Amino acid sequence: MKETELSDKEKEYFMQEALKEADKALEKGEVPIGAVVVLNGEIIGRGHNLRESTQDATTHAEILAIQNANKQTASWRLEDAQLFVTLEPCPMCSGAILLSRIAEVFYGAADPKAGTAGTFMNLLQDSRFNHMAYVEKGILEEQCREKISSFFKELRNKRKRNKKIAQNTGIDSINTLQ
Repeated sequence: MKETELSDKEKEYFMQEALKEADKALEKGEVPIGAVVVLNGEIIGRGHNLRESTQDATTHAEILAIQNANKQTASWRLEDAQLFVTLEPCPMCSGAILLSRIAEVFYGAADPKAGTAGTFMNLLQDSRFNHMAYVEKGILEEQCREKISSFFKELRNKRKRNKKIAQNTGIDSINTLQ
């Protein structure tokens, strides 16, 4: 596990690209999380959350970016690659990171409920695994956190509005109003 050689400017550039992926998710009504895989200074994989549209629990941004990078390199091993993701990886995504041998992980916002890159637990730097990744948090943290916070705030407001409309009109199902 080595410390990164990327400059702060490079880290911010690649996180901006992950934020663009998060915007694609947002446009589709998905939780706005985006990820990119970088190898030798070039983006080789991109992904954004698609759980709602696919109804597939495994279609997280990181998984899709890793799959895309695997196709680009024609290899499951991404040993010298970096992953940039707007939200701290969950256990499933941390597992995929470890299994694909990604060297470095950079994330924006911490996830206190499910983050496994140092917040809730740290799977990526657990020496019991045969691979560990360098982890750096807080890259464009405020932008990443704000994107997710705004999404969930708007979702809560929409649900409140729909509930109020349903109560006022006597409609049984709030879903018909979404």
